[in-house]
Amino acid sequence: MAVGCFSFTASRDWCYRFSFSNAGLKSTTTDLGDGTIMHCWVPKTHNNSKPSLLLIHGMGANAMWQWNEFISPLTHRFNVYVPDLLFFGDSYTTRPERTESFQAQCVMALMEAHGVRRMNVVGISYGGFVAYSMAAQFPENLVKVVLVCAGVCLEEKDMDEGMFKVKSVDEAASLLLPQTPEKMRQLVQFTFAKPIKVMPTCFLNDYIDVMCTEYRQEKRELIETLHKDRKLSNLPKITQPALIIWGEQDQVFPLELGHRLKRHLGDNAQLVVLKNCGHAINIEKPKELYKNLKSFLIDHIAPSMQANRSNGRKVD
Repeated sequence: MAVGCFSFTASRDWCYRFSFSNAGLKSTTTDLGDGTIMHCWVPKTHNNSKPSLLLIHGMGANAMWQWNEFISPLTHRFNVYVPDLLFFGDSYTTRPERTESFQAQCVMALMEAHGVRRMNVVGISYGGFVAYSMAAQFPENLVKVVLVCAGVCLEEKDMDEGMFKVKSVDEAASLLLPQTPEKMRQLVQFTFAKPIKVMPTCFLNDYIDVMCTEYRQEKRELIETLHKDRKLSNLPKITQPALIIWGEQDQVFPLELGHRLKRHLGDNAQLVVLKNCGHAINIEKPKELYKNLKSFLIDHIAPSMQANRSNGRKVD
């Protein structure tokens, strides 16, 4: 992006900053020591009468782009905290660790630095891996857990056995970390049930330049580490009440992984399947996602939910 040129992506990023600020959040940076810096949107004023809610983003743009639709309604009910994971936004580390376990430890240290000890958590995709790890490592700190299209139950052998559209981790990384307009179009086709049809090359180049060039190698290592030597038998069972939300047409993490996770957690978990929806649930079905978050995190369990908590019910 040439200096002085208008950037649609940078302008939209500014609009999201305004939206977050308008919802009562402020941008903060915390030095966790040992070369680790984490950025987080936190309440301008923490209200002790409200519970705390942690929103963890997935791969892609920074946290604002993935959570903007939900900030305003959620801040009315919760003290909302929205971090950028390491190597996203303004968060980074000089340490070599690339596991979701290390990300989870850093997010927990961040929350403790802000004086938050008890919280609910919602994680989307890669953020769901981090949320699950937090719930496993810090059971006394996590109250309820929502996992949105997070394939934490995947095994390394699943790719060899043909579960995924991509044939290798390298192919997955090149798709999830697009560096050309054509790769970006493929990613949209891959993550949406009803992909956007018109995507001008100039906008895609601008987005890639602003959002997809920093920490490319580190993000690739995050993806590689997620898959390497992964076995379901090594996945701990979290004890908190859990809500699993999945897009019926998810091609990144196929729905079978949602059912596998439900079986792994048993009666402690509910599975909700959204019809006509792919992996990008927060973009394709924001109203349905918020409705389920509200029902699980805020309302008492409605009779219909109680009756279907083990059924993996589908929602239009």
